Amino acid sequence: MRRTKADAEATRQKILSAAERVFYAKGVSNTTLEEVAKEAGVTRGAIYWHFANKTDLFLALHDAVPLPQEDMIAQEIEAEAADTLAIVEDAMGAWIDILAADEQRQRILTIMLRTNYDGDMSEVLTRHRELDEHHNSLLELAFARALASGYMRDSWTPTSATRTLHWMMLGLCTQWLLFGRSFDIVAEGRDGLGRLFSSFRTPRAARAAPIPVS
Repeated sequence: MRRTKADAEATRQKILSAAERVFYAKGVSNTTLEEVAKEAGVTRGAIYWHFANKTDLFLALHDAVPLPQEDMIAQEIEAEAADTLAIVEDAMGAWIDILAADEQRQRILTIMLRTNYDGDMSEVLTRHRELDEHHNSLLELAFARALASGYMRDSWTPTSATRTLHWMMLGLCTQWLLFGRSFDIVAEGRDGLGRLFSSFRTPRAARAAPIPVS
């Protein structure tokens, strides 16, 4: 039984890897399950054993790329006197580092950015919105804590700070992934985060500036 389960999981991962390659090369809407099966070296029936349809297969890929450090944000903002702005900034910076080093994550996110979410793919968009709402609720809580503790300027609201950070991260990743990776996403992304979070912070809560590398 253990061998059967292990074999089934290996087949599932083989199908996911094949779907990732074909979706990346051809786009989701232009790919058939027959093409995924051929790429994976399995039958179409094997795909249907693991996935109800192409949308279900794409959802499994979608779920393979977690949002930035949700668990860390959720746990650490509960700590008394925590600098929640530092927690969020560090989590976002760490996620940029991971993206820059993880080619699989880059491919899956590129597939998502290129996909037309009309028709059957609307289910994926619904899932994406649900995850976004959950993630943004964590960020709003973090920013609310920062505002209440005097770390964040009152010219910002938790909602406006969350939306601005969300738009920055989305724009950064979209520009880098879809337009030739033409800049250093780690250096420029972290610089942008630093500037944005400096605008969030009250003067007394400012973080020490990094020492330039000579």
